[in-house]
Parts: sequence; structure tokens; C-alpha cells
Amino acid sequence: MKKPVRRYLDNAATSWPKPQGVYEAWERAGRSLGVAAGRGAYGEAVEAGRIIDRARSLVAAMLGGVEPDCVAFPAGGTLALNMAIHGVVQAGDHVIATAADHNATLRPLHWLASRGVITLDIVPCDRSGRVDPASIAAAWRSATRLVAISHASNVTGALQDAVTIARLVHNRGGLLLLDAAQTLGHVSAPEFTAIGADILAAPAHKWVLGPMGAGILFVRPGIAIAPFVQGGTGSSSDRLEMPAGFTDRMEAGTPDLPAIAGLAAAVEWLEAQSVLSVAAACRALALDCALRLAEVPGVDVIAAVTGSAAVGSAPIVSFTVDGFDPAEVAAVLEQAAGVQARSGFHCAARVHEHLGTAAGGTVRVSFGPFNAAEDVDAVVNTVALLVGGESVSSVRV
Repeated sequence: MKKPVRRYLDNAATSWPKPQGVYEAWERAGRSLGVAAGRGAYGEAVEAGRIIDRARSLVAAMLGGVEPDCVAFPAGGTLALNMAIHGVVQAGDHVIATAADHNATLRPLHWLASRGVITLDIVPCDRSGRVDPASIAAAWRSATRLVAISHASNVTGALQDAVTIARLVHNRGGLLLLDAAQTLGHVSAPEFTAIGADILAAPAHKWVLGPMGAGILFVRPGIAIAPFVQGGTGSSSDRLEMPAGFTDRMEAGTPDLPAIAGLAAAVEWLEAQSVLSVAAACRALALDCALRLAEVPGVDVIAAVTGSAAVGSAPIVSFTVDGFDPAEVAAVLEQAAGVQARSGFHCAARVHEHLGTAAGGTVRVSFGPFNAAEDVDAVVNTVALLVGGESVSSVRV
């Protein structure tokens, strides 16, 4: 039997395919330059440094025109969040997180709390994955130092009211850590400016459309953050102390030049296409998918794109099918229609308690800029046939 066309719908985990320029920049940096940036004065090393400087400036512009010297490139979004959390909180601090957060935030916080270093409150979310800012206010203590939120849920796509939350946190003298994994690349620079997060972390490989291997960490000037990793930086190499400059302190070790070069090319592509135009196209596909799935008997759609939290939501649709485990549905989607979806808990340990999906999680499809209406058709038609009692072998769309 002929294998169906691959329909990749797991962009919330990592975007694929990338713009062609990303692959070209990644390959050139690895194949033609092949050097460690900041570790030499010869031509290729100098060019490598320029690539990283350009990437820093491009990302700084995406974040609302922040200072490029406040943007560091860790090896990924998870490392960026760990660097932020371990670098800022101190013994005795109280931290507030949310049930909509990813484990990349919740696990390092739980690790610290379980060892008595900090106290931690995780506030609830509603069934769309949205957090009421009032719950953060209610959880506030005199020792509260940090509030960590996922800007958008990676399970439902719900966009948090980060402006209101930031205002609350700052009025009470705390710091806001924004996990922008599901929004950077889909949210405009002025929106990030309006939030004014003290710390922002994101990977390059999701909606920014860059390669794996690069993360983004922004820390507002004036915030003391201890280096999570110590080592060579290519600067002040005659001293045992880590350098004072933010990027040097945060980027110990050899940078992943191909990944950062690809990141720069990805941001340039997004700029050329318009971040908001790309986001709108992806969201339109997600909305179409969610509305059509909701009409299939036995399908429960959990997607912020259709509800009161729809404005600005990430192009993510989670759903369950009565009588089927999410893993079974995902397997049928790929076998029958080539649809590559994700099933389970999506590295979000607490949100499913509030979504009513704690038994097995959800099926999740997420739409990128290279998806099309035919991909929506494949999802909806396959699920409809499955619900109608078709066998796996006969479900072909």
C-alpha cells in the first residue's frame, strides 16, 4: 500500500520545514566557515563573530528594540529558562508559576522547591489554558521575587494577559520571567515592548523557524543574574573569574555557529514575510481545523483559538476522541493520512488537571507557515472516518 504524503503538524514542538535560507545559512556556517566565533583573529573567525552580532541585533529588534548586548544565545530554550531561574532566585525566595507552564519552567522550580531552596505556588488556569491575573495577586507573599509564565500554552495555544500580569508583578516589586516559546515569531515587537518582561526565554527552533541548537535569553539591564555555566568565553582569558559583560557571562563554551546563523536567516525571513502575516495564516488554519473537528460527534476540541481567549492565540489545536486513546488517534492519523501529530501530555505536567485530560492527555496538531488547507482536510476527514467505525487499514484520505 502506498505510503501517504507526509503532513507535518507538530510545529509547536519544532517547526518544519524551515525557510530555504535557514538551511543555506546553517550549512555555510558549518561547511565553509567551520570555526569558533570569538576564538581567533583570522578572517573566518571574524566573520563568525559578525554573524552572531547580526543575529543578536535581529532578535533584539523582534523583542521590541531591546539592547542587543542584553540578548544571549544559550544552547536552547530549556537551558535559557534554567539559566534564568537558577541565576535569579535566591534561598528563601517565593516564586509563582502557573498550571499552563511547560516543564522547562516547572521542573527547575520544583527541583528548587523540593530541596527547600524556595517556596513555590502554581496557580490554576481555566479549560482554555488561560490564567486569571487575580490568582497571581492572591498567591503573592512578602517573599515573592519571581513570577514565571508561559506567554502561550503549548497545549491549547491560549495567550496569557501578560501585560496585566507584568504590571501587577512590577507594582509589587517582583520580576517577570516570560517563556515565549510559543509566541516569539508570532507576536509583534510592540507587544513585547508593552509587556516589558524582566527576563524572556525562547528556543530558536519553534515559531522563530530557526534550527535546533540555539536558544534566546533576554535579561533587562540592572538585573543581577549569576552565570549558570562557567567556562571559556574568548574574552578575559587570563583570569579565572567570569567576565562582567552579560553575553560573555551567559555564553560560556563554544557557540553553535551554524544554529545561530540559521536563526539570523530565519528572523530575516520572518521580517520579509511579516511576523503578523505569518501568524495570521497559521492561526486561520488552526481555527478552521478546530471548528470542523468540533462538528465531529465524539470529538472534544480544546483550543483557545475558538474561545474568548482567541485573540493572539498560538495556532494549536488539542482534542480527544471518545473511545480512543490519544496515542491511537495519532497513530491512525499518520498511517492513514500521513499526518504527524503529537499525543500525550506535551511536557506540561499540570495543565491537564484543569483541561479534564489527566487520564491520557490530548492529540495536538499545530500549524506552521508551510501547511495548507489540505492538511486540515486530512486531519478532519481521518478523524471523522475513525469515529464512523472505519478500520485503520481502510481509513485513507
